[in-house]
Parts: sequence; structure tokens; C-alpha cells
Amino acid sequence: MGMKRKMTWKSMIVSSCYKAESDDGDRHRVSKKGLSQRLSLSDASNPSSPLSIDDLSNSLVGPKLHVFSFAQLRTITHNFASSNLLGEGGFGPVYKGFVDDKIKPGLEAQPVAVKLLDLHGSQGHKEWLAEIIILGQMRHQNLVKLIGYCWEEEYRLLVYEYMARRSLENQLFRKYSAALPWSTRMKIALEAAKGLQFLHEADPPVIFRDFKTSNILLDSDYTTKLSDLGLAKDGVDCKDQPDMTCIMGTRGYAAPEYVKSGHLTTMSDVYSYGVVLLELLTGKPSMDRNTGEFLVDWVKPLLKDSKRLCRVMDPRLEGLYSADGSRKAAALAYKCLSRNPKRRPPATEVVNVLKSLQDFNDVFTAPFVYVVEDCCVEEGKKENGLGLAGLGWKNWRPISV
Repeated sequence: MGMKRKMTWKSMIVSSCYKAESDDGDRHRVSKKGLSQRLSLSDASNPSSPLSIDDLSNSLVGPKLHVFSFAQLRTITHNFASSNLLGEGGFGPVYKGFVDDKIKPGLEAQPVAVKLLDLHGSQGHKEWLAEIIILGQMRHQNLVKLIGYCWEEEYRLLVYEYMARRSLENQLFRKYSAALPWSTRMKIALEAAKGLQFLHEADPPVIFRDFKTSNILLDSDYTTKLSDLGLAKDGVDCKDQPDMTCIMGTRGYAAPEYVKSGHLTTMSDVYSYGVVLLELLTGKPSMDRNTGEFLVDWVKPLLKDSKRLCRVMDPRLEGLYSADGSRKAAALAYKCLSRNPKRRPPATEVVNVLKSLQDFNDVFTAPFVYVVEDCCVEEGKKENGLGLAGLGWKNWRPISV
């Protein structure tokens, strides 16, 4: 598979949105750390660092990853056949493949997802490198496993474990499919929160920065894993350093203080998590593609009123959800969506609340019949400028900020 044009990467200095540290005092930051502490994103992006980013196989991330040749990845994807195309995002196309010990001795036979960097896409070398720096060192049951990478001439590829049900976005919003049951939604919510908690409690902490349904992958049994950490940042590098020149993320998910001032913290991720929780409750995406209206603006005023909460619950559930559980989940989403970052709960608290919502045995609501009455539409217009009937919420895809 050929690329549109060749670029020379070996001379690239990976800086851009990642802040390089001063030459004085921090020049030997990596060597002072010792091998017990993980390599941070700023270590790799710092031109003065003794770490060579030209040879990842010799870096701290190397022992956990396999290095593939481009020819090997072309073989396992059948020359990147269109029939193996799983999807395409800002990074580039993703293909299904199959590896075994014939390709890599000692590698367990398994299906994989191969992500190919599009040199003309919205992401680039620094995002590719960030994925390796984070997922190459960090292992957790709710983070997608990075198996290996390819860095060969102009080619940049990543090889992940294959997730059979693809993304939460695909499962939640695709047409003509059975609705995700309430218990499954709460399982997904909990496991996604656990992945976020793990990142936030790392040393140094990792801020996801682009937490959304398309970056939450599901296995055949709905095991949930976070993916696409190319836009992630080290939390220690973001303290008191708002940066308006490099606001990255997705409209509808990005925290208001980040969009307004560039101030990024772990609480920015918690806000994004609150949006995803709303999507699980309502079955609607974070932004109406047709009108540009945000789901948060419509739903948030209704979250604290149990009498009106049923109006925003996903009608495809047909009333088969826990009434008490939905109220507690709505209250959690409300806290996560606070405009004041200090009032949002940390990921640990989010996890603890969601643990209490698993396997609820209380009485389910009565079978749900979706009827839109004129009076309800008028009431909705008065409340938030949006009538229920006026919300399209169809065929939306994320748009980068």
C-alpha cells in the first residue's frame, strides 16, 4: 500500500503542543528518574533529553512491545484490503489483521487492529509517539493493549489487540440494532471510569484530553477498554500552564474551562466522562449534527428532577431500567458536568458510585411508550429553547475543536 507522498521523520523534533523543558535544571531529568518510574511524554518531546526517540526499541517502552516491519503488517492485513477496514479517524485508517508465531516468534496467535498514520490527517508523529509512550508502558484491564508498532521510512503504524464490538459510539448510535441493556450500560460506564482512574492515578498522572464514545472500545463480552491516547498529556506539565494555542479534543465533550482558557486538568476528563454518561442514559450523541446543539445544554437541567428524568432516558430501553439506578447515575452525571472543575468528583469517586449501581435488583419502571404531545414540546421550548421533537440527533460524527 503506497502513501501519497514521502516525508522524512528522522529529523523531526517532537514538540508542538508538548512543552519542552528548559535546558537548565531539567536537562538530565530522565537519567535522574531511574528505571522504576515510567517515561513521561515530556521526556520524549524534550530535544535536550538524553533519550533517543529515533530508537524506541532501546527506550523504556521497548521490552513490552513487538517491532513489526511494514511488509509483515501488509501481509497480516492482506495488503490493507478494503474488506479488512474497520474504520477511520483523525489518526488514519484501522485494519483488521491476524498475527501468530510465524509472523513474530513467541507471539500468541490472535486477531489484531492495525492503525496506519495518515500523513495528511489531523494527527501526526507526536500523537503516534504518545500512544507508544503511554500504552507501551502502562497495562490495565481497561486500557486497550498495544502489541507493537512499525517505524519504517515514512510509515508509522500501531498494532493493538482486536476488540470485537468496536467502539461504544458504534454500539450506542448505530441504526437498526438492538438497544444496549441497562445493566450493560452501567458495566461499560464503570469499566471506562476505572480506566480513567488508572490514568489519573499514574505517576506522573495522564490526562486523556479526548475522552469520548468513539475512544471507548468493547470486546465480545462488553469488556470496556480506553483507546486512542494520542492527544493525552502528562498532568504535571499542565499545572498553571493554560495554553490557548493548542486546544485539542472534540466538540460536545471538551470541558468549558479548557475550551475558554486552555486550562487542562484531570477534572477536564471528568467533565468529558459526564458527557459520555449522558449519552449512555439518553442514547443520544453529545452534539446534534444538524443544529450544532449540545446534549448537555438540553439534558443537564432535567437531571436533578426525578419526575422529568424519564423524559430524557433512551426510549429504546422501553422502560427496562432501574428507576433508582437511573436517578443515581443522573446525579453523578450532574456533578461531573459542573462548570466549576473543583466541584466535579475525582475518578475514584465516580468509580465508587458506579460500583453501587451494578446488578440493581429494585423494581424496574413500567413498559415505556414514547409519545410526544404538543404541550410537552411547548414546555421543552420554554425550558431550554429545544423541543423534544426538534432534536435530530441522527448520523452525527465527532468534530475536532
